[in-house]
Amino acid sequence: MKFPGQRKSKHYFPVKTRDPLLEQLTQQPQPFATYISGIDQTLVDIEAKVEDELLGRYGLPKGNSTLINDEQAHALYTELKQNDLISDEFAGGTIGNTVHNYSILADDRSVLFGVMSQNIEVGSYAYRYLCNTSSKVDLNFLQPVDGPIGRCFTLISDCGERTFAISKGAMDKLTPEYIDKDVVQGSSALVLTAYLMRASGGDRITDAAMCAIEYAKAAEVPVVLTLGTRFLIEEDPVWWQNFIQEHVTILAMNEDEGEALTGFRDPLLASEKALEWCDMVLTTAGPIGLYTAGYTDDAEKRETSHTLLPGAIPEFNRYEFSRPKLKRDCENPIKVYAHISPYMGGPEKIGNTNGAGDGALSALLHDLAANTFHKTNVPGSSKHKRDGLCYSSFSQICKYANRVAYEVLAQHSPRLSRGLPEREDSLEESYWER
Repeated sequence: MKFPGQRKSKHYFPVKTRDPLLEQLTQQPQPFATYISGIDQTLVDIEAKVEDELLGRYGLPKGNSTLINDEQAHALYTELKQNDLISDEFAGGTIGNTVHNYSILADDRSVLFGVMSQNIEVGSYAYRYLCNTSSKVDLNFLQPVDGPIGRCFTLISDCGERTFAISKGAMDKLTPEYIDKDVVQGSSALVLTAYLMRASGGDRITDAAMCAIEYAKAAEVPVVLTLGTRFLIEEDPVWWQNFIQEHVTILAMNEDEGEALTGFRDPLLASEKALEWCDMVLTTAGPIGLYTAGYTDDAEKRETSHTLLPGAIPEFNRYEFSRPKLKRDCENPIKVYAHISPYMGGPEKIGNTNGAGDGALSALLHDLAANTFHKTNVPGSSKHKRDGLCYSSFSQICKYANRVAYEVLAQHSPRLSRGLPEREDSLEESYWER
């Protein structure tokens, strides 16, 4: 596993500086492998520039999101393809993006549960999905289905307005029988999206997600939930509050979803409120940057050397150098917050806003999995005398998540095509050292 964040070489792990002669005489233990698992609605994002006349013919209200059936999706795709209107086709899905990015960052395995078309033709939706997913993502546990996976058409008008047409296909057909108990319970984290909880019409992906959650909770594997969209949350925020309190360890959201869940527009206050129901929160707030919030033990708190920040909670980042802990592991838990502004002020030109939150979450998951890796392979380290949820501090996780989000914003695809550069020449490493 690559170690998270960008640090000087003396801080890298593992360190391989053993005597080469002694190494031959002593058998070195094999490092314990770590991975994360996730469940997603497998779908492909198809982007095209179209005239308003086409939207009218397919009954798609401009600027809205509309569900269409498989026949409509096939006809729309065929017309777009024949007229050479498609600009991009990406593997999509919130959790698919997250586990892919995790594998790129960690250069290590992740496992994805979902469905995949049983018969795959070159150039088909399923083919596109597989081509755009890292080979480090283990797809051996996907459930074969008869029919297409999901498709999300992003239709861009001349004025720049985006209209969405979504065809579910078989993406919600995942059943609990295809959730491998040993895989879930052996992972460092189980990652889910709120979309999984709204299956209907006999689809069983919600049952599959709940089955995986029970497996994870039985083995004390952290359950990570990303909210996905404010429209789903604001339908019944109390239901989601209860769901998070009962099942979720780490919550990821943006400022709109945070407002729908908590009633607070301020992302810091929304993060504080969410800590009533879970152990850690990652909140992305667009041009404001991002926040992390969680718990540490009062006896283990570490004061920041950065400038104390004003906000709805005065000097809220005072203990941002502390490591996140589960609330139940703290004798005297205190709430800790950290914030960071967009990396380098944000990209000069934003190529894509979809997936930036998924990129930030993948960085947090990398740090969490690195903690498991280090704790298992170096159990005597002073790092683990006090058990932490993540390897790094709230502050360092903010920096890492922020850096990855920048990388996604600067490109057109919602998925990373490569890891972070080995050295940040533009900043001479000062970003990671401060």
